[in-house]
Amino acid sequence: MNTARHQDDYLVRRLRLRHLELLVALTECGTMRAAASRLHLSQPAISKMLLEAEEALGAPLFERSRQGVIPTAAGLAAAHRCRVVLSELAHARDEVDAIRSGASAVLRVGTFSVTAAVPAAVVQLRARMPGAAVHIHEGRVRELIRRLLEGELDCVFGALTTELLTSDLLRSLQSEVLLQDRLCVLAADANPLRLRRRLRWVDLRDADWVAPPRDTLVRQAFMTAFLNEGADPPEPVIETMSSVTIGAVLRLDPSLLCAVRFEHARDEVARGGVRQVAVEPAIPLPPLGLFTRRTDVVASSVVQEFARAIRKTGAQALRHQ
Repeated sequence: MNTARHQDDYLVRRLRLRHLELLVALTECGTMRAAASRLHLSQPAISKMLLEAEEALGAPLFERSRQGVIPTAAGLAAAHRCRVVLSELAHARDEVDAIRSGASAVLRVGTFSVTAAVPAAVVQLRARMPGAAVHIHEGRVRELIRRLLEGELDCVFGALTTELLTSDLLRSLQSEVLLQDRLCVLAADANPLRLRRRLRWVDLRDADWVAPPRDTLVRQAFMTAFLNEGADPPEPVIETMSSVTIGAVLRLDPSLLCAVRFEHARDEVARGGVRQVAVEPAIPLPPLGLFTRRTDVVASSVVQEFARAIRKTGAQALRHQ
């Protein structure tokens, strides 16, 4: 038996799921008392289990003080892996429950709120695997990536931002660029600006705009478009992240313009009643890609099938960009 296999077997024999729960609880709670309360155990039992975990892993995992416990670098790494294991077990339970109810597999996808690529890929996946159940979780990419790394999601479709590309997280991720993204302008069919040619951003300085909040990539690109031309960015008359609100106000008030990413523009145009307004110069946004965890374990068939479907959807979208 090789050394690595022997060490793995040793850990399996020494550590129980309760030890994994303890390391997570101590990291999140910060005190032995709070962790004991969460796990419904006594503090002496908590101390004994922590000692067992440290002996099994061969390193001190927490520093004790009067204020509580602080995870060491080894403790943080161990707690992260424990979260992944516990999440995978919860996923196994959910998947078994789904299969008992008639599903053939379960896929947990993280994505931003409006995308034409993900629904199209899900439909293609369901055509090839009719029994698959798909759980779509919407949110900001940073939070979705955290949930992916902790085992709560199987994959994430989102932007490859500079922040992400320069972070330590990238070493734990497998990423694949699928779509180039850009800032787009939407207007109702009745808006006369839709028909104008050779529009520049500065020409739209006095328009009534709908835009997302300042801390979003789209809003920052929107502001950059005007600053690049020496103009102060306009303040939106409506600020919202809601795709439902954006679509509704554009169709109800033809005077409005809206700044969105290409994926959102594709989705709104497909619904009818709005069109893209051609504005120069083009303002790029970080490309969109598919993230999975970097691991030696082969991805499940449903994850592989979804990856193939979203690659195909991305290729089709690129032909129309």
